Amino acid sequence: MESLLSSFQPSLQKFTPVQRIRVVTPKALISSSNAPVSTQQQNPSTSTSSSSSNSKPKRTAKTVKPVTVLPNAEPKKKVLIPIGYGTEEMEAVIMVNVLRKAGAEVIIASVESELEIEASAGTRLVADTSISTCSNQIFDLIALPGGMPGSARLRDCEILRKMTSKQAEEKRFYGAICAAPAVTLNPWGLLKRKQTTGHPAFMHELPTFWAVKSNIQISGELTTSRGPGTTFEFALSLVAQLFGESVAAEIGAALLMRTDANQLRGEEFNKVEWSVDHIPRVLIPIANGSEEIEVVTLIDVLRRANVEVIVASVEKSVQIVASQGTNIVADKSISEASESIYDLIVLPGGAAGAERLQKCKVLKKMLKEQKSAGRIFGAICSSPLVLQKQGLIKEKRVTAHPSIINQLTNQVNGAGVTIDGTLITSKGLATVADFALAIVKKFHGHARARSVAEGLVIEYPRS
Repeated sequence: MESLLSSFQPSLQKFTPVQRIRVVTPKALISSSNAPVSTQQQNPSTSTSSSSSNSKPKRTAKTVKPVTVLPNAEPKKKVLIPIGYGTEEMEAVIMVNVLRKAGAEVIIASVESELEIEASAGTRLVADTSISTCSNQIFDLIALPGGMPGSARLRDCEILRKMTSKQAEEKRFYGAICAAPAVTLNPWGLLKRKQTTGHPAFMHELPTFWAVKSNIQISGELTTSRGPGTTFEFALSLVAQLFGESVAAEIGAALLMRTDANQLRGEEFNKVEWSVDHIPRVLIPIANGSEEIEVVTLIDVLRRANVEVIVASVEKSVQIVASQGTNIVADKSISEASESIYDLIVLPGGAAGAERLQKCKVLKKMLKEQKSAGRIFGAICSSPLVLQKQGLIKEKRVTAHPSIINQLTNQVNGAGVTIDGTLITSKGLATVADFALAIVKKFHGHARARSVAEGLVIEYPRS
């Protein structure tokens, strides 16, 4: 894996293109990552809404249009990602997103009686189907996210145990991350004579002589990893095994993976204090087409740091379909959210999602008031362009996704995160954890940010 991970470059030109097996329109190819569009992606609706019902309906995954398969195309690689109450949302969503970008058919299956689950940091995800509908299917890969009690919920699912045991017996790929190697696979007897890694807090539960302290450990058909902060590496290692290293390298570059350990994470101009005398309140508006990695990572990291996070949908429904087909349920509608004041409003990226946010009149008014009041606001990936179009970042230094940064004035193209006074922006995707930790540091200080990073298994400067 060292040779693979060290090969990521900022340009995609040297890599063999991902083999496409779908016919997509030029418009569909315009995404925040310039990566393949998921077969489960849904076109965003054409109108936003400022109202939502207070009832909690039974959630189902939104349907998608069938895709056209090229003649003589090889069968798609099928991947199963099971989720349950308390699943670690960063791990689940990053795996889904990266594998779909690589061209895999990824099925998110709930081990619960309902398709909607509440993940470990409170993110509400809607699975594509129930695990019972998958029991007779053959998968090229079964990958288990971690989190607690999510890993225990997976462990206690008899259907999943039988499926994963058969996967191992027939020597097809399987993997687990964070708590899942120790809490799920070990009780199933699937770690025997396998070198394994996991979250530092669960290493003592792994077989003593086979436990390895590494970010990624591949042992035959089994791949394991440490936690949320190593999920990109984990997902890319799975891509490499399914599709080859050239495809993994291309996807890694498109994800804006850091290629140099000494690369500047962030820089700050016109420094001002963000400290508040209460628990910080942050609003994250989302739309159909929002980049799910950015949405979920912001939610997860900020809530771990004791920040009150409100997720608000600008669509008619509180349930949205993100850029790679992940169904996410917001806490409330944007009209309900507009009744409160927030210390920070931060826009996630995703090209289609950013367009939807741009069209929302309620959000536009909120952002204007946020700036007028001198409160903090920010954007990541494609969404700094939304702020510029609304005239909110004049004479401010900003960064953004490489595909749109040249459309911005006063652009900063070095660090992954740029702070200018009460404005924070970032390039997106793999830089989102640094973006979220920069917010934590501004609100709560370096020590809190470092503590959160350690729990995520993210390397963070000591000072």
